[in-house]
Amino acid sequence: MFRRTFWFTAGAAAGVWATAKVNRKLKQLTPESLAAQAANKAIDAGHKVREFAVDVRSGMVRREAELGEALGLDAPADHALPAPRRLAAIEHPRRTTTTTTHSYNPHNRNEDH
Repeated sequence: MFRRTFWFTAGAAAGVWATAKVNRKLKQLTPESLAAQAANKAIDAGHKVREFAVDVRSGMVRREAELGEALGLDAPADHALPAPRRLAAIEHPRRTTTTTTHSYNPHNRNEDH
């Protein structure tokens, strides 16, 4: 009698445990849960990339200081970005300043040749 009660109780407990585990796994596979997991992993990846960039930047500054000391350069390094370059307007050699009915465009594949 006690054996049957023991095995019945053990089976019921195993069934409850398995059901709870399956339900927990199903909740992890819902679209909302998967989206939240993806967002968390993206945030973690962003933090790791930022930490890597900070490490690279500090290593670069340290190495520049070492090289400057080895070469005898005592000028303070300006770590600001250089000024943006201006594009010069270049006139196309085949274009004319007068207006014509058919303008030349070397990249137009639809014009008559």
